[in-house]
Amino acid sequence: MVTLAEVARHAGVSASTVSYVLSGKRTISRPTRERVERSIRELGYLPNAGARALASSRSNVIALMMPLRTDMYVPVMMDIALAVATTAREHEQDVLLLTGQEGPAAVRRVVGSGLADAMILMDVELHDARLPLLHESPRPAVLIGLPADTTGLTCVDLDFAATGRLCVEHLAELGHREVALVGEAAAVYERHTGFAERTIAGVRERASELGVRVLHRPCEGSYEAMAGTLSRILQERPGTSGFIVQNESVLGPMLSLLRQQGRAVPEDASIVAICPDEVATQGSVALTSVAIPAREMGRRAVELVMPKVEAAGRNGNGRPVPDRVELLPPRLTVRASTGPAPAAGRP
Repeated sequence: MVTLAEVARHAGVSASTVSYVLSGKRTISRPTRERVERSIRELGYLPNAGARALASSRSNVIALMMPLRTDMYVPVMMDIALAVATTAREHEQDVLLLTGQEGPAAVRRVVGSGLADAMILMDVELHDARLPLLHESPRPAVLIGLPADTTGLTCVDLDFAATGRLCVEHLAELGHREVALVGEAAAVYERHTGFAERTIAGVRERASELGVRVLHRPCEGSYEAMAGTLSRILQERPGTSGFIVQNESVLGPMLSLLRQQGRAVPEDASIVAICPDEVATQGSVALTSVAIPAREMGRRAVELVMPKVEAAGRNGNGRPVPDRVELLPPRLTVRASTGPAPAAGRP
């Protein structure tokens, strides 16, 4: 393994000069800096991460708090995490993965230990217990999700309220007046998770404006749970012809159950899913859907946090980066699962 001293000998400078080039703590003449950088490249020198952190007072690590819950759709969470990791590497940052279940304790550990220069938090609740600690912390943070109060926070998320409104509009334009929202598992709503709550709010708001009746039912992610939920919906509202589904795990079972009941999609029942495009297109019927831009959210979170890291590294000499909320607009793709509402008298 190439050492710093070998780089110094190759470049014809002192070891301290190489250190200053790497840390940027002192001004080095351009010819000398270029000579050192050329030696680093030619020798393939990789600075020791610990030494580099000591020299720059930075760890070059971003902490990612990711939920590992059975009531969340893991592939979407993994897509976000992968995008965070790959984008972080483009900025020469590593990623420290923390489980969201640790809650405030994980935030305290990161802040108190200096393990990371910044934090990205997923699985954001409307009244998230981690937020007071973020407000007090000198470490910059970005939320992938939207709490009830975004004051003093930087957030990126799909605009789930607009998503809910868009789904209702599409079904209403097709003549559906009885719509059911099949949602996430009950625990997601009990935690007041932001994306789920905002979707309901958007659905109800637009349904009220358009004269559409809406029934919301949470659903666990199993075939049996979907069977029970669908049965209860149709018992309570036999005229339900439009379904909005915000639970990727039950889309396959739902299509199967409707087929068993002799309800054709979209002739008797129209379905709009809120899910990744690859999920919408893999079933027995290609689903009309609003895509979840998981990778874009992960990428933007890193792009939003890095200027904050750089500003913090200037020891107060630069302007602080303003907080902002970035909501990605929903995109609805019409496929084979939605059509005109059935005529009166049909199931």
